[in-house]
Amino acid sequence: MASASLQFFAFILALFGVFGDIAATLLPNWKVNADVGSNIITAITQMQGLWMDCTWYSTGMFSCTLKYSVLSLPVYTQAARTTMVLSCILSAFGICITTVGMKCTKLGGDTDSKSHACFAGGVCFILAGIFGLVPTSWYTREIISSFLDQTIPESSKHEPGGAVYTGFISAGFLLIAGVIFCTSCFKKQQGAWIYPPKPHHFPSTEQDSNAGYNLKDYV
Repeated sequence: MASASLQFFAFILALFGVFGDIAATLLPNWKVNADVGSNIITAITQMQGLWMDCTWYSTGMFSCTLKYSVLSLPVYTQAARTTMVLSCILSAFGICITTVGMKCTKLGGDTDSKSHACFAGGVCFILAGIFGLVPTSWYTREIISSFLDQTIPESSKHEPGGAVYTGFISAGFLLIAGVIFCTSCFKKQQGAWIYPPKPHHFPSTEQDSNAGYNLKDYV
């Protein structure tokens, strides 16, 4: 019962991770303009994402421009696009597989099949968490290095946006959920490995017959 509750808790974490992963992929605020100078017009906020660049005005207007050209993008942006999409796909597969393998569901067949499905779903979550953690870390590193570069004017510097933090948190949720699913499937097997069953020795009928034959020789 405790293992089923733990799996359900991991499934809820995975759901939050999937939704956060999709939101981080689609949000346009991966980096925002930094208000660090005295000549910055604070009434305008410029944001850059993986798929579009947006500008928000103090009047309430909001305009976005899609990034059609892939080759014109920096390498870290192209890598972030690919890995985030893979993370979303793997996490979606993990949700489908763990739904079959969870102990609280009636799908998936016998216990061994459900354990294997649960383990496969946990591996999908771990891979999705890694694929989500790598681009957010790389993207943040590029933003910080550009921010600390003295040759770049202050008006062109940016800071990490909300999508980056959302990606970090979602990747953590997916990693935790994947570890819980993988470890919860092998508790019984680990107990069997730690305390292996003792072999039973049965007397051989051949030895009994030989013992009887030897007794006759002494008579």
